[in-house]
Amino acid sequence: MLYASTRGGAKPQPFTDILLEGLAPDGGLFLPQEFPRLGAAGLAAMRGMSYAQLAFAILSKFADDVPPGDLKRLVDATYTKEIFGSEDITPLKKLEQGLYLLGLANGPSLAFKDIALQLLGNLFEYALEKHARRLNVVGATSGDTGSSAEYALRGKKNVQVFMLSPYGRMSAFQAAQMYSLQDANIFNIAVRGVFDDCQDIVKAISGDFAFKARHRIGAVNSINWARVAAQVVYYFTGYFAVTKSNGDPVSFAVPSGNFGNIYAGHVARSMGLPVRKLIVATNENDVLDEFFRTGRYRVRGAAEVKATSSPSMDISKSSNFERYAYDLVGRDPKILKALWTLLEREGAFDLAGTEYFRGVAGTGFVSGSSTHADRLTTIRRVWKDYGVMIDPHTADGIKVGLEHREQGVPLVCMETAQPAKFAETIREALGRDPARPAGFEDLEKLPQRVEVMGADAATIKRHIERHAA
Repeated sequence: MLYASTRGGAKPQPFTDILLEGLAPDGGLFLPQEFPRLGAAGLAAMRGMSYAQLAFAILSKFADDVPPGDLKRLVDATYTKEIFGSEDITPLKKLEQGLYLLGLANGPSLAFKDIALQLLGNLFEYALEKHARRLNVVGATSGDTGSSAEYALRGKKNVQVFMLSPYGRMSAFQAAQMYSLQDANIFNIAVRGVFDDCQDIVKAISGDFAFKARHRIGAVNSINWARVAAQVVYYFTGYFAVTKSNGDPVSFAVPSGNFGNIYAGHVARSMGLPVRKLIVATNENDVLDEFFRTGRYRVRGAAEVKATSSPSMDISKSSNFERYAYDLVGRDPKILKALWTLLEREGAFDLAGTEYFRGVAGTGFVSGSSTHADRLTTIRRVWKDYGVMIDPHTADGIKVGLEHREQGVPLVCMETAQPAKFAETIREALGRDPARPAGFEDLEKLPQRVEVMGADAATIKRHIERHAA
């Protein structure tokens, strides 16, 4: 399998060649030239597999240049009870008939991103050791990617991590999770700005090809295809867990900020998984909801990005949306590039009334948004009705998911994080603090290592130069 850029200006490459990359050389994002297709026999063979077996079966289709024995060893070392707390890896909770919660937040950093990033850390170490290379990972986080990436890469050979986060815009728990790490290969940078400023800096660094080559810059954000591929797996596990036969439709409700999680669902659907709806849930920063309702995609300036109680979704430029738009315009890189040129120049493009926007229905996407009051109501309802405590992002997903629920079609809501990461909101909703997992009791009291900087790519480049591997 070869990978092409959404903007058409990069030579198609195999998986291992794009693994350590961020943006493609033309500024686009890598994705497979075509998605592998699974027929009835392929789906039937997967039903009943363990999580690790299913991960190997799916990932071997995307990483077919990794020797099968090596890939199996890496997958088996990643998806263990010791790391994720159960043999299921992504345990399913039945809330009521036809309504389910897929547990994705049982990894080391208590967020769904652990599922992909634990594997990515092992893949990085494998590839770097095999080719005697070193890598400086530069990432941006709105709250959960940072801690998941740092927990996956801390102490790894040949890797330094430089993680940008928006200063003062995460929960105290999220910030402490990252900033309290004392590993010598972890560097936290708190940027005076919003997540989009952090992401813009990462893209600027990745787009400076001389700097990128000189300092061997890699990416862990979901611009890295391996992240998306790893997330495809749990759509299959969720599907098999709630159905009895492979023809049954299932809908998934997904809290979405950078669009990587739900784009993995789009990939699963494109591979042949019988997904009825992919329900995009946003918070007050509703750029994606606006697009799926109207066809207009308009990014917000930093001053317009609202600080909310589901902070990991406080994003207006959703990186993985470019991959979806590429599929939507018939995988024509010229059309995609023209749209993104317009987006960069005018801050928006509008597909309303076009054949491309009419094609959205065929991909199963629908959307909705949620407010702070909605989150509190949903957290209270799920606790009262089912005795289950959820975090505010998961609450956004459930609220919007229920708005699009169909009779007779199972609805699987994707868990984002454990409620312990958002105690202030849980306290407001339920009048009590969430339980903390062992090892996190006094997290905020630990010494912290972080440097606060302005939203300036040149300043951050100099910092990377001083500390690069």
